[in-house]
Amino acid sequence: MCEQTNENTALEYTERDIKFMRVALEVLKTCPVEEVPVAAVVVLGDEVIGSGVNGRNTDNDPTAHAEVVAIRDAAKRLGRWNLSDCELYVTLEPCVMCAGAVVYSRIKKVVFGAYDLRFGACGTALNVAQNEKLNHRAEIVGGVLEAECLQPIQQFFKARRKKRDED
Repeated sequence: MCEQTNENTALEYTERDIKFMRVALEVLKTCPVEEVPVAAVVVLGDEVIGSGVNGRNTDNDPTAHAEVVAIRDAAKRLGRWNLSDCELYVTLEPCVMCAGAVVYSRIKKVVFGAYDLRFGACGTALNVAQNEKLNHRAEIVGGVLEAECLQPIQQFFKARRKKRDED
């Protein structure tokens, strides 16, 4: 059961959701230290077909969020943009850009770990992924392994604040 919910996210998650969130947490270990630690995997059936970590700083690319990187990887591997038979597992709730990528790629389900109270666009701050005015809506499940997903992000920003205070 999720620790935190809202009216837009599912109240319960499955063993499958936990399994693939653990895979995303493994991918997170490859995230460069200068990046906000977020990882995503795209799953088709029982196979991970795309993965990504944040690369905005290392790639000098404002669109290099983990979700976009994973969606691009999956689309390239499958040779198609329509990922309507795929699920996205991500350690942090997708932002507006990433939720838009979910809509445009037709991802059927988004499972995320930590809620993003400021920028979350899958039900927390906004709900792009389920907006009735858009032509696609994804199923949303939030809070899966939330504490495990939130810890690296909190550590990253704590270290950043400490470094800033030392300078």
